[in-house]
Amino acid sequence: MTFAEDSGIFASIAGLPLHPLVVHVVVVFLPVSALGLITLVAVPRWRKHYGVLAVAVATMGAAGAFVAKESGDALADQVGLPRNHEDWGERLSTWAIVFAAVAIVWLVLDRRRSSSAQELHQGAPDASSGRLTGALPMLARLAGALVAVLSLVVLVLTAVVGHSGAEAAWADRTSFGVPSTVTPSGSSDAANPPAAEPGTAESGPAEPGATAPGSGESATSPETTDPSATDPSAADPSYTLAEIAEHGSRESCWAAINGEVYDLTDWIDEHPGGIGEILGVCGTDASADFRDEHDGDDEPRQELTRFRIGRLG
Repeated sequence: MTFAEDSGIFASIAGLPLHPLVVHVVVVFLPVSALGLITLVAVPRWRKHYGVLAVAVATMGAAGAFVAKESGDALADQVGLPRNHEDWGERLSTWAIVFAAVAIVWLVLDRRRSSSAQELHQGAPDASSGRLTGALPMLARLAGALVAVLSLVVLVLTAVVGHSGAEAAWADRTSFGVPSTVTPSGSSDAANPPAAEPGTAESGPAEPGATAPGSGESATSPETTDPSATDPSAADPSYTLAEIAEHGSRESCWAAINGEVYDLTDWIDEHPGGIGEILGVCGTDASADFRDEHDGDDEPRQELTRFRIGRLG
């Protein structure tokens, strides 16, 4: 079964995931139409020439936001999407549709107001036109004010959704998605290999009197002991967020939850809530997501313990 067959009509186009492609329509059309409509509300003389164009662009932006939401859901079923980005995308889709609908209503009211005013000016209004003249200006002004407010809402939501999507794709990554291996001094790890321990093959000849491995004497002093024998925590592996971020795929999915590190790779296909919920937290600190979904529920906590591989360092 192909990607599109498995996820629906919004999954892909020309063999590529549809979501990353359609979001470009959203982040261009919605801000442009929002800024244009704010301008038209403030400058009435431009409405006759650019009103239809601005409303048409707003409508296409709203349609794009809806398709972006649906294609995002399809993509999440396959590779996962961060819940934060998904939630903001749903909000934007709803508000964009409201924004476009109100813009259409405003344009119709404004055109009817202008037409009625012109008929009155010519001295030949019909009866219905005369009755509507008093209400139309007020309704048109109210609709225009609402369009301006919704334009600001759409601008903010578009910025938030775009930022959360970019953060999900590029956070903790550098050099176009390759995890950074630059040391604090600014040089790469490959250019500065760790120094070899004294007495090893890499460090050159051993100093006089040193005991060579295999000579019958232990290389460690009698007082040396295994740290894990006295400190149980020394036997518990510790991982940093940078190390966890290197395991952010379906093939190797690690996550930190409440200070513990878990390898959830085998749990992706078993998760009752769907694979998207797990794939969305791979390579991250998923403490907040886990609390939001399972706070106070002991069963998920017990299930999680079998995937523990260490602690967060």
